[in-house]
Amino acid sequence: MTSQGRKQTRKGESVHRRDVLRALGVGAGAAVATASTLVEPAAAQAVSNDEKRKARYQPNAAEVQNFYRVNRYPTKK
Repeated sequence: MTSQGRKQTRKGESVHRRDVLRALGVGAGAAVATASTLVEPAAAQAVSNDEKRKARYQPNAAEVQNFYRVNRYPTKK
């Protein structure tokens, strides 16, 4: 490497770092553009109103009771 950021090639031509980075950036941009056209959009499942409104939190469930038991603050003695 020379002090100006160039690398000498076999035929005497110099390659600048910016040229290499620019080529890598263009290649990466093309890869992203190609990949984005291959991805299908996500489809949401249909959910009924009853399913949306059903109760999910059950305070007397074993998991909930265990959570509060384990995470309880210690009492002062």
